[in-house]
Order: sequence, then structure tokens, then C-alpha cells
Amino acid sequence: MNNITKKTGLILIGIIAGVMLSMNFSAIAKKNNIEAIHPLPIEELRTFAQVFGRIKSDYVESVEDKKLITEAINGMLVGLDPHSSYLDKDDYKELQIGTQGEFGGLGIQVTMEDGVVKVISPIEDTPAFRAGIKTGDLIVKLDDTVVKGMSLNDAIKLMRGKPNTSIKITIVREGETEPLVFNLTRAIIKIQSVKSKMIEPGYAYIRITQFQEQTGENLAQAIKTLFSENTGTMKGLILDLRNDPGGLLNGAVAVSAAFLPENALVVYTEGRSVDAKMKLHANPEYYLRGPDEDYLKGLPAEVKTVPMITLVNGGSASASEIVAGALQDHKRSIVMGSQTFGKGSVQTILPLGNNTAIKLTTARYYTPNGQSIQAQGITPDILDETDNGDDQQRLRESDLNRHLSSGKKNETKAVSETEKAALKALKPSNVKKEKKNDSKKSKGKEPIEFGSAEDLLLSQAMNYFKGITTVPEKKNEETDS
Repeated sequence: MNNITKKTGLILIGIIAGVMLSMNFSAIAKKNNIEAIHPLPIEELRTFAQVFGRIKSDYVESVEDKKLITEAINGMLVGLDPHSSYLDKDDYKELQIGTQGEFGGLGIQVTMEDGVVKVISPIEDTPAFRAGIKTGDLIVKLDDTVVKGMSLNDAIKLMRGKPNTSIKITIVREGETEPLVFNLTRAIIKIQSVKSKMIEPGYAYIRITQFQEQTGENLAQAIKTLFSENTGTMKGLILDLRNDPGGLLNGAVAVSAAFLPENALVVYTEGRSVDAKMKLHANPEYYLRGPDEDYLKGLPAEVKTVPMITLVNGGSASASEIVAGALQDHKRSIVMGSQTFGKGSVQTILPLGNNTAIKLTTARYYTPNGQSIQAQGITPDILDETDNGDDQQRLRESDLNRHLSSGKKNETKAVSETEKAALKALKPSNVKKEKKNDSKKSKGKEPIEFGSAEDLLLSQAMNYFKGITTVPEKKNEETDS
């Protein structure tokens, strides 16, 4: 048996070494300034091969080679940070569908933390949003399946499905003594990326819910419509990015370019490879896909100068943070609200063939003034005076295990205590005793519709436009010793 294991191990080492070498030589053929090839970690590969051989020879059941290798790839990527992952055929297809703005499911942006699914943000006008699912909720069961130990992609597959089919979701929420149970009906999640209206004469409101393929074009149309409807001088424009989980980078550049001077720096990235170092500016080559006509051409000139406020909160992540940071650094807009999520890393989709790919974190995002977004987020110029503390309890990037640091030595980590409740809820005794909460208790407070008369932060922004003329200076957190 040992001879079989040894032979299997040697063969596997040869295969892995061959693959790694071929990948490195392929990369060299594409890049002239690549670093020298690192020597192969033979000892570690030998250990890997030995484990592989032992599983093949001694595991209680026969396991396919494909499954073992796939799980090994998954383990390598998942162990890096919360956003790197392996995409099989189905996952790759789901990723492409998600950027097009229409799919069947519940309407929840999620991530994985310690084996349970965490809600980053419910998407507006979806079953999850209407039911009262909140940012920071921990999903511990899907129907009768315990989530602990499940991959994020597998959990997402269970939540998505045909419209009008139902699913029971068990959630642990900070402050609740028992798990909450939600019975949701799946629907076609068709996200309206851009919403707009005139709040009152002279004051326009634009909300971006997610950055998709058509976001830039939809924004351009909204701006033209709003300025044409306004009969007098446009006195103020509010850009609402609250609970916007991000999306496509070119969409963020397009939105920024609509309000910034031509060629203004929107964002730059820093990474190890040459391709990971980019500077994206406010001009068409950085937001158009292909030779399409520039949809931002012909916007009213006033859109570059109208007084502007950008609303953010702990659910504003990734692309929305890029926009808020660019507008803030160029002093084009006042940023109002609460600290943003802090998702400032670049994920590159690297196809592997056979319609599979890896999603790999390759760089960090920086605002024009050099502020790292990763694990820090964007600090508003004016804090939300209406916040009762709920937003401070939100899940943020710095709460996630293995999160990529900001790249600065003085990074501080926000610690979330909700995991303790989740692990407690996963104990067999608690799962068996779990009771369905009544609808009022499960839903909690009804979510406020952003842009409505009940939106207190919007009212604060309008009051600023009409009455306050100075911006409080942000305190410098670093002091000389």
C-alpha cells in the first residue's frame, strides 16, 4: 500500500510541477517584465501528493480525482481572502448573469464568514428587502439544510431558483435572543440600477442601487430628463449611494465622469503585477465598452458645477465607494452619511478553460488623493445626525476573517460579536427547539424607502442645501507625538 501511495505521490508531483511550470512559462510569454520564476515548493507539493494518495487509497469511499483537485483549488483561494474563489461552469454563468441585472432569487448581497452566510445588503424592491432582511444578518439554515460547512457558491445556488417557489431562511440577528425564520418567495430580481426624480423645483435626486452594464447610460438619460424638467436654476443635486453594494468598475468610472472635469483621476490601483497597476480617468476610454458612442456626451454643462451631496452608509461598498471617494477628493461633492463598507480590493476574473475561471484579488483601490479604500472605507464630510446607532452595528469589510488589510500599518479592525450567536444557534439543541417567529417579530422595523418623505438623511441633505453654508472640518485622527 505504501508503494502505491508513493508512486501516486510522485506522479502527482510531476503533474503539478508540469502544470505550474507551463503556467509560468505562458505568463512569461505574455509579459516582458515579470519577476523571476519562484522555485517550486517541492516539500509542500510532496506533502500534498502524499495526502492525495492517502485519500485515494484509504478514504472510506472512493473519491473522484476531479473532486479532490477542485476542492484543493477551492481551499487555496478561499484561504486567501473573502473575495477570491474558484468558479465552475455554473458559478461562472451566475457571475455573468448577475452583472446584467436580472436573475431569479431573493435579492440579497452576501459573503461567507466562519462557515455561515452574512448579509452585506438586501437589494431594494426584492423579496428579501420587503421581508425585512438586514445588513449583518447571519443566515444559518436554508430550508432544513444547515449552512455551516457549505461553500458560499452552494448557498447562493440554494437561494436562487425559479420564480414563485418558496424557501425558508433561518437568521441570527444581533440583539435577538432566538433565531428568526423568514418564509420568502423567489422572484425575478430585475434591478433598476438608476432611479431619479425632482424632490422640489431646483433640487434633483438620483439613486444608484447597483453598478451594472447599463448604469452609465441610464444615469446619462436620468440627468438629461431631470435638467429638462427643471424650469429654473438647478440649485442642488443629491446622489444616493446608500446600500449600493457596487458592481462593475467601468460603471463607477462613468458615474464619476458625469460629474467631474474631463480627464480627472477617478481611482487608481496598486498590485504586484504590471497589469494590476492602473489609473482610471474621467474619459470614454475608461468607461465605454468597445467603440460605442459616448453616452455622456451632450450632458447639460450645469451637471459639472451644480452643488452636490452624495449620501453613503455602511452598505455602500466597492464601486459606490470609488465614486464617493473621487467626488470627495476633487471637492466636487460633499459626502454625507456614515462610514462606508470598506471593500477596496480588485477581483480579476481569470478564465481557465472549459467555461471555468478563478476570481482572484489582484490589487487595492485608492482614491485620487491616495487614500486606501480597503478595510477603511470613505469617511463622510458630514455625519448622519439621524442615525440612532444602527448603522454602526453593520457588518463591514474589516469584520471579515482573512480580510485584506488596507496596506497601512495603523489599520484598526472592527470586531463583530454576532458570530457567537450564530455558533450558538447552530448547536443541535437550539436547532431542534427553533420556533417560527410571528411575522411582526421576524420583520422588525419596516425598511425605510430611500428618497421618500420618511427618509431623514435626505431631509438633512436638503436642510444643508437651504441653510448651512460651511462644512465642518474632519478631525485628523493622527497626531504627532
